[in-house]
Amino acid sequence: MNISHQRTRGTARSAARRAELISIGRKLFADTSYDALSMDDIARHAGVAKGLIYYYFTSKRGYYLAIIEDSVGDLVDRANSTGGLAPVDRVHRTVDGYLRYAEHHQAAYRAIVTGGVGFDTEVQAIRDGVREEMIATIAQGAYGRPELPELARTALLGWLCSVEGVTLDWIGRHGLERDTVRALLVRMLVETLRVIEEFEPAYPAPALP
Repeated sequence: MNISHQRTRGTARSAARRAELISIGRKLFADTSYDALSMDDIARHAGVAKGLIYYYFTSKRGYYLAIIEDSVGDLVDRANSTGGLAPVDRVHRTVDGYLRYAEHHQAAYRAIVTGGVGFDTEVQAIRDGVREEMIATIAQGAYGRPELPELARTALLGWLCSVEGVTLDWIGRHGLERDTVRALLVRMLVETLRVIEEFEPAYPAPALP
């Protein structure tokens, strides 16, 4: 075995171990708050030495941020899994995928939206990245392209902030069916798209029922 091949195998093993630790962390933090788990607790649950977690993530906060970023990837993938659907169906599928993720990964969703470990530049960057991905996804579904003029982007950001508030309330109260919440959010989106059309005629609102 040559040195290059050994390095490749070592890198693959390292990436697999890091992914395994993130997977374990997602399960741990799903039911337990950030402050309630110490590094000793995490290492014990993971069945590894505490030093290994420090090796991959530097600190408990670095570990948690890595978990949030991994969760973000899942959320965006779920919302983006619309295939070759028509624009109307893509919008419905995007909102439904977003809600399904929040419903089944509530701790991760709250961490993504609210920060979970204090609101600083790193946490804000993660949250803002999710928002930009979602805005681009909605724009692609509504207009067939992700690029937007500034006013349209601002309007969709306002709608998405409302989506976050509604979704947080919904998963906390469980008073409505997911289909009802999805219909509400799509209706709110329809009105937002109509307002965008008034200000930006080059971006006509699609015919969403």
